[in-house]
Amino acid sequence: MRYDLVIFDNDGVLVDSEPISNTLLAGYLTELGHPTSYEDSLRDYMGSAMHRVHDLVEERTGQRLPADFDDVFHARVFAAFRAGLEPVPGVEDVLKQLVAAGVPYCVASSGSHERIRVGHRKTGLDAWFRDGNVFSSEDVGRGKPAPDLFLHAAARMGVEPGRCVVVEDSRLGVRAALAAGMDVYGFTAMTHEEKLAGAEGFFRRMDELPVILGM
Repeated sequence: MRYDLVIFDNDGVLVDSEPISNTLLAGYLTELGHPTSYEDSLRDYMGSAMHRVHDLVEERTGQRLPADFDDVFHARVFAAFRAGLEPVPGVEDVLKQLVAAGVPYCVASSGSHERIRVGHRKTGLDAWFRDGNVFSSEDVGRGKPAPDLFLHAAARMGVEPGRCVVVEDSRLGVRAALAAGMDVYGFTAMTHEEKLAGAEGFFRRMDELPVILGM
């Protein structure tokens, strides 16, 4: 194993949530008078913290989103998660191999702690992620593409950034990992390689990851 810590993004990497959340985000923004397609949402917001949604809408339109925007959106997302969220195929086998090899791992997500927990409880991944290895953009001042979240996760896990590898599926996440001085591999099940420029390599199925990591 070439690394001392594996840092997983959550949405789209551990749980198959991106289609659900981006469909709902596009619909809610459109409902509020900011026409947004599913493809627009993936392009502009996939992998980002909620403040980016507020910032981009205000930058583009001069209008602020409603004060209860996050609460309403999350209520819709959590209901959809509880109804039908699934883990990314093969991810539990990867986690089993990491545990068997004694390799530490964690999750560092742009989503809130509540969003992470709701998704993990529904998919059974809460058995693999406890408070000590779950990190959210809520824990730091700036979300991805700033490096803060990944640096925070590495520090809490007691590993130097240069000994960490990040598994990401978003452009913003790859940028954040590179800014943190970490290697990053792009998961391309939903995102084309060209949008993950700068990654060390790419893989489309989770069963490819252990080989890439040298396990």
